[in-house]
Amino acid sequence: MTKHLLIKPDPANPRLTRGVSGVDHNGEAQDIRVVEERPLTIYLNAQEIVTAMTIGDFPEYLAVGYLRNQGMLLADDVITRVDFDEEVETVVVRTERKTDYEEKLKKKTRTSGCAVGTVFGDMMEGLEGVKLPSTPLKTSWLYSLAHQINTMPSLYLEAGAIHGSVLCREDVPLVYMEDVGRHNAVDKIAGWMMLEGESADDKIMYTTGRLTSEMVIKTAMMGIPTLVSRSGFTAWGVEIARQVGLTVIGRMRGKRFICLSGEARLEWDADMRAVKGEG
Repeated sequence: MTKHLLIKPDPANPRLTRGVSGVDHNGEAQDIRVVEERPLTIYLNAQEIVTAMTIGDFPEYLAVGYLRNQGMLLADDVITRVDFDEEVETVVVRTERKTDYEEKLKKKTRTSGCAVGTVFGDMMEGLEGVKLPSTPLKTSWLYSLAHQINTMPSLYLEAGAIHGSVLCREDVPLVYMEDVGRHNAVDKIAGWMMLEGESADDKIMYTTGRLTSEMVIKTAMMGIPTLVSRSGFTAWGVEIARQVGLTVIGRMRGKRFICLSGEARLEWDADMRAVKGEG
């Protein structure tokens, strides 16, 4: 199924990791690969919005997705250009609509996400209008996706210290993004969806990281009805998911998972004898 991936990790890209020498627990010399971090400054038209620490791939998607998930790009905005300057590590997103977010930038709240995760104070207000589709979710899809994603070549398997997020349709992974922060990986997917005009109604978001309030808010704001992780939950993340009707599934390992919100979407069709893993 992984052959359907439109975008996938490139562990062999020399720009994303660096060789470092050290010693192990026995005092023996070891050479390993470690993930790079680079600053990326994002502009919306003439206004500087944020500088994010990122591994540096797909900067245009990251910029557009970040702005979309922060509510600075509207669903009907016409993006006229996205310019990336590698030398100064800057992305400028240009729109037909004139923008000014000076006041909004003053009230941002830092969250528990890795790196520069932020949620602006009025994002919670934006959730009031969110209506997620009642797209069914088969348990057989969950088990298939978990097996495919956990065994797929990735930067995480190559160097660690990184998070992944995968946009899926039924049991097919479509877009796999990685970054030092799970929110960056989700933003890259949001940017890809906006620039490609991809719908959200029939999608599943799979992440390797925790199901925090920020992950729940971003997934819901993108219009995706299901969020899945092999990791755990935060209480606020679960509370928000229940408020907006987002299906959240965590601790997805082997034959086990736990659903703490939106269980009405689940269809229990999996043949557990065929599911790989313990449990």
